[in-house]
Amino acid sequence: MTQGLISAAAFAVAIGILVSIHEFGHYWVARRLGVRVLRYSIGFGRKIVGWTSRKTGIEYWLAAIPLGGYVKMLDEREAPVADAEKRYAFNRVHPWRRIAIVAAGPGVNILFAIAAYWLVLLLGVPGVKPILGTPEVGTPAARAGFHAKDRVVALAGQSIDDWQGLRLALIERGLDGKPVQVTVKTPEGTTRRLTLDLTHAPSDPEKLFKQVGLTLYQPPATPRIGQIEPGSPASRSTLARGDAVLSVDGQPVDSPQALVDAVRAHPGQRVNMKIRRDGRTQEIHIRLAQRKTAKGGQIGHLGAAITVDPAAWQSMQTVHRLGPLAAIPAAVHKTWELSALSVRLIGRMIMGQISWHNVGGPIQIATYAGQTAQIGLVAFISFLAFISVNLALINLLPIPVLDGGHLLYYAIEWIRGRPLSEAVQAAGQQAGMVALLMLMALAFYNDILRLLG
Repeated sequence: MTQGLISAAAFAVAIGILVSIHEFGHYWVARRLGVRVLRYSIGFGRKIVGWTSRKTGIEYWLAAIPLGGYVKMLDEREAPVADAEKRYAFNRVHPWRRIAIVAAGPGVNILFAIAAYWLVLLLGVPGVKPILGTPEVGTPAARAGFHAKDRVVALAGQSIDDWQGLRLALIERGLDGKPVQVTVKTPEGTTRRLTLDLTHAPSDPEKLFKQVGLTLYQPPATPRIGQIEPGSPASRSTLARGDAVLSVDGQPVDSPQALVDAVRAHPGQRVNMKIRRDGRTQEIHIRLAQRKTAKGGQIGHLGAAITVDPAAWQSMQTVHRLGPLAAIPAAVHKTWELSALSVRLIGRMIMGQISWHNVGGPIQIATYAGQTAQIGLVAFISFLAFISVNLALINLLPIPVLDGGHLLYYAIEWIRGRPLSEAVQAAGQQAGMVALLMLMALAFYNDILRLLG
C-alpha cells in the first residue's frame, strides 16, 4: 500500500471515529433532555447507507462527504411541527437544555482524549530521552551553560520524561517570556540547575527550539538514505534506499544532522558522496537543488529522508508506562495541559504573534494520520487524542456556525429572557460562514504550500 493510500485510510478512520464521538455527544444528551432526534449522520450530503430505527424512528446515515457530521433534531425553524410534538422541539426547550446539548459534542471529545491518553499510558508511551546536543554559540542555551549529553530531568519544577514532554513544557513556558529553571543531569550523574532565559523567545513553536539553542543529542551513527522524493536530485542520481552515506566532498558525516548540514551547505552545487552499499564502498556525484530560507538565503536540497540503523538509537529510547489507577490523573493532566496550551497558541495566532502558516487542513491531518498509523497503535491513539482536543476547542470558538457560536446565542437568550432577533442571528450566521470558509481556505493553502516544499 502506498503512503498516499495509508494516509487516506488512516484519515478516514480518524475522522470517522472523532466525528462519530462528537455527534454522539449531541445525540445522547438531546435524547436524555427530551428533544426528539430525527437523524444521526456521519458525513454530509447524500446518504450512502443507512437505516431507520423501528422503535424510535431515528434515521442513521453514512453520507457522501466525510468531513463532518450532524444530528438533526425536531425544530420549528426548519419545518412545521404539530402542536402535540412542539414540546419535543429543540427550539422550544429551555436555553440551558440547548446549551447542554450543544456543549456535549466538544465535551465528549475531551472525555475521549482523556480515555485515549489513559490507554496509551497503560500500554506504554515510547519516546526519546531528553538528552541535549551541543548548543549553538550565542544562543540562550549556550549562555545558560548547557552542554552536550546533559539530560533534562525537570523544567520549572515539572518532571520531564522524554523529548516530547520537553517540547510541550518549553513551548508553554516560552509563551510566558520569562527565565525558567531547568534541572539537568550530566553523563557522570551530577545534577545541575540552570536558568534558561526565554525573555525574547519567539511565540512560534516552529522557531522556539532553534532560537533558544536546544537540540536533541544524536549518538554517532552512519546516516542512511530513506524514502526518496520523485523528481528530486536524489531520484536523478544512483542513490538507493538503504545506502549508508560516509562522507560529502571528503568530509565525514557521522549522524543524520551532519549529513543534513553538509547538504544544506552546498546549494545548487555538485557534490561527491561516498556511500556503502551491500558491503562495498563507492562514490556518487550529485548536483543538489537549492531552496530559499525564511531569511532569504539559500540551502542545498537532496530530496531524501535521512535515517539510521535503529540499533544506533536504542540507548536513546525510553518508555513511559503507568498502572491503571495512576494513569487516570496523568491522562486528565495531559489533556488539560494540551488544552490550555492549544488555547494560548490559538490566542497568540489571533493576535498575530504566531504565523498563520501553522494552521493545517485535511491534507496535513491525513499525512500525520498516515505517519502515526505506520509507527504503531500507541502513536495513532495519541494522534486521535490530540486531534480530539483540538476539534473540541475549534468547535467552541464563538463563531455562529460552530458549537461555540450557538452557545453564545443561547447564553444571551438565557440572560435577556428572549432570543436575539432573526435578523441578528442570520447576520451572525453569514459572518460565521464567511469566517469559517476563510479559515478552511487558509488551511488548504498552507497544506498546498507544504506539499510544494
